[in-house]
Amino acid sequence: MVKVGIPRGLYYYKYSTLWENFFTELGAEIVISDKTNKNILLEGASKCVSEACLPIKAYYGHVINLLGKADYIFLPRLTSISQKQYICPEVAGVQDMIRNSVKVLPRIIDTEINLRKSEKNSWKAALYTGGFLTNDKEKIKNAYKNALGAYRNERQVMKSGVLMDEFKQEIGSMPLRVIQKRSTNITVAVLGHCYTVYDTFINMELIRKLKDYGIGVVTLDMLDYQESKQRSRELDKMLFWDYGTRAYGGTIQLIENGGIDGVIAITSFGCGVDSFVIELVEKKIRSESDIPFMKLVLDEHSAEAGFCTRLEAFVDMIIRRGSYENNVSSFR
Repeated sequence: MVKVGIPRGLYYYKYSTLWENFFTELGAEIVISDKTNKNILLEGASKCVSEACLPIKAYYGHVINLLGKADYIFLPRLTSISQKQYICPEVAGVQDMIRNSVKVLPRIIDTEINLRKSEKNSWKAALYTGGFLTNDKEKIKNAYKNALGAYRNERQVMKSGVLMDEFKQEIGSMPLRVIQKRSTNITVAVLGHCYTVYDTFINMELIRKLKDYGIGVVTLDMLDYQESKQRSRELDKMLFWDYGTRAYGGTIQLIENGGIDGVIAITSFGCGVDSFVIELVEKKIRSESDIPFMKLVLDEHSAEAGFCTRLEAFVDMIIRRGSYENNVSSFR
């Protein structure tokens, strides 16, 4: 049986169900790299250029982790995942970066995923990808249809308010180091790219820690993308990046829908897209609501002690604000 390796990084956290089901339907054995850990990050950072962001360095490590374990490694070239918008250039170019940095690689499934002009291009990408494993177009078509159905079902479930770790029961296995537990009726929105929100090593178990405090969590995956796209039209022109639309339009939904007691935006140091997207989000929140906002910047040198201190202070501020509205600033 042919083994296909899939790095557990970047857009794996969005499309894992689609990709895994597709390859499995075609009869391949799926090999997923280990969960992000210190060794994976160190390995990746040693091969990657120092200017790259933390998720890119981690992705390098996941590719290295698969060496010798699979016949193929699936390294899709994500150019666009939504019409008229693009993906971060580092993510779009990471495939070429890896080819030139990691010399001994198995055969690469180098599918380009470009939905900028039409979502029908996803079928072209599936046909190209399936061609590495079979020449039977009907088999590829059925595999694509079933995988797409499983993916859409997952997205629909998450829109109902289910976190990805609750859906998959596999994200987040590291032991918590936050001892004190609270029972509150607080809900916090966590904004960020899927690979920073759901990679528990990169974000130091942020969602798990919030849940340990007894806090409900809302992510961008729980919001309607088409509505976010529509709400973003209030800007002078549409945002160039897909994530920008999701974050800005999602923020408007959160403000208008209510029920959010705080917003945490997590970003990687040096992320060009976030440098202005989070600025837009923060300005929107501060100008049109009194929702507390905090930005957490992550890199491979981030200390968990300082991270936990800031998180606990933010949570305490929100809790106390509920009782002493007039005495606690809504800004942080």
